[in-house]
Amino acid sequence: MHVTLPVNRARWCDVDWIVDLLTATIVPTSLGAWLVPDERRRAAVIAAVARIWTEHALLFGDAFLLKDGTAATVWFHRYRPIPPPPRYDERLDDASGEHAVRFRRVDHLLAARRPAEAHNHLAFLAAPPDADRARQAAAVLAGSHRYMDNLGLPAYAEVHDDDLRLYRRLGYRGRQRLSGPGGTTVNLLWRPVPSVRISHSTVPTRRVPPALQATPPRTVMTVDAGGGACR
Repeated sequence: MHVTLPVNRARWCDVDWIVDLLTATIVPTSLGAWLVPDERRRAAVIAAVARIWTEHALLFGDAFLLKDGTAATVWFHRYRPIPPPPRYDERLDDASGEHAVRFRRVDHLLAARRPAEAHNHLAFLAAPPDADRARQAAAVLAGSHRYMDNLGLPAYAEVHDDDLRLYRRLGYRGRQRLSGPGGTTVNLLWRPVPSVRISHSTVPTRRVPPALQATPPRTVMTVDAGGGACR
């Protein structure tokens, strides 16, 4: 039986849109303020760093967009070691300047506690604050799980307290709580593989992203009422 899902698997031409969603999600938070204290530069710096990791996820994971383009998730398939993004230190310095040390501190804090066993890592939930955020976040997470569960791996996520209830409803359980930078608390959560997964016939086969080419093609992203079309 074919199942209609509320999300589309992202393509390379969706990167700009996902970066915008991530930026709008992170900038208003206490973590965003800690990462880039300069309010005038905050959005530009966070967008540049978000682009590095979103592009990397399309090579070593997956990203999903709600069909109306209002929320996204970014994942890494950690069933084997994943290298850092190409020229990461240089690109991070270029993107964030004097704030690079703060981004590295967060990187190291989270990487040191990441599980060694194979899992799908939910790196980012991009659901900007608005009146409908709760529904959008729940929809994009649930839709993403319908794809990711079919891979037969548990899921792992680093979650702030504001979203903890949502993740628990979707089957995540706590492993550890960390005191994060900027006075934040980070919950390290684990979601076991569900006992029933959707059929392989309902999930498209894994594609090879254009980013595997030497130079990604230049594309223009548009979002319409159909949600997330690229051309």
